[in-house]
Amino acid sequence: MEKLLLIGIDTRSMLNSALKLDYDIYSTSYFSTYDTPTIKNQKIILNESDGESCGIFEDNFNSSTILEMSKDYLDEVDHIIPISGVSPSDFSKKYRKKILGNHDVECVEDKFKFYKKIKNEFLTPMTFHVSDMDEAYEINENHQDIQFILKPLKGSGGYDINLLNNDIDIEFNDNKFIMQEYVSGINLSSSVLSSENETEGIINSRLLTMNDFGDSDSFIYIGNILPLTEKSIMSDIEDIDSVNEKLKSTSEDLIGKFNLIGSNGVDYILNENGLYVIEINPRIQGTFECVEKTFGINMLEAHINACKGEIIEIPKAQCYAYKKIVYSPTRMKYQPMDLDNIYDLPHPGSITEKDEPLLTIIDSDVDFEKLYEKVELTDKIVDKSAKRNRLDV
Repeated sequence: MEKLLLIGIDTRSMLNSALKLDYDIYSTSYFSTYDTPTIKNQKIILNESDGESCGIFEDNFNSSTILEMSKDYLDEVDHIIPISGVSPSDFSKKYRKKILGNHDVECVEDKFKFYKKIKNEFLTPMTFHVSDMDEAYEINENHQDIQFILKPLKGSGGYDINLLNNDIDIEFNDNKFIMQEYVSGINLSSSVLSSENETEGIINSRLLTMNDFGDSDSFIYIGNILPLTEKSIMSDIEDIDSVNEKLKSTSEDLIGKFNLIGSNGVDYILNENGLYVIEINPRIQGTFECVEKTFGINMLEAHINACKGEIIEIPKAQCYAYKKIVYSPTRMKYQPMDLDNIYDLPHPGSITEKDEPLLTIIDSDVDFEKLYEKVELTDKIVDKSAKRNRLDV
């Protein structure tokens, strides 16, 4: 039996799918949620326990630590699938050839290189590479009619994105940033399967950030709703079919342009000017479980098959699916809740710091209104529980 390593921030959802396939599964992850399947070959950085803090993710996570922990696995396994938090670029050439997925992603993960490659073919926000705050303010002074944001040259999940104003002063140090025109509108994403010879857009979704829920200073990713319809887009759109067709064709063109294989995602912003291309995620996306629920397929198997040259037949969507990541409103000690639609659960008694990821709500229903109501109700229950179990700072 061939050996497959899943490696990244949180492997829970992929493990559930991988264990249904004919592989000997290995896993290395940062998080080990309470509902993560336990397997023989498994390494975890954050070992949660009663009364211990889970810490601050941004301060503690480093992809090199995961790779260092995985040294013996990397030699032993036949195949590797890196997920969010670990890039193919992090692997040496010796191990990169084992990756089921994209090997060369530099022109996609480097947001300025990506911008330069697509700016003459696709609608995209004005973008500059900046070396320090002085340069950022100088560019801002020369474009006073434009609001800019600062974001890391490489990164995902919407972390460390800031509106450029006189109040921010970021120490660049070894980190590199781009300065990008802030485009207001509706956040959308498109999921694509591709082989070396074929590219097929499979589904579009409403992409959700904290900004969509009233926190105007944060662009951190918190979930998706799919498929994209007049209801799930949650905005007044005259012709949703045209939007879906445009998303599909543009995403297929982009994935083909960069010769990507497997499951990949493209993020957009839609407004009155059109569909702005924001970035490509050259790996399995956060919509993973939602796609599985909507189509009734094994998304990991679909990714592997695409990497090997076969695109599965995409079935018709059976229902809506809604994913929402909940961030803790306070420093709290987690107590289990009797809810059937919560995942990525902290270990009982472990401490989650304020504004850190607490758990994920994932649900599905053929009726969008019922689905939305249930997820938002669950969100309120989780919020009340967190506040009830808050700890003094």
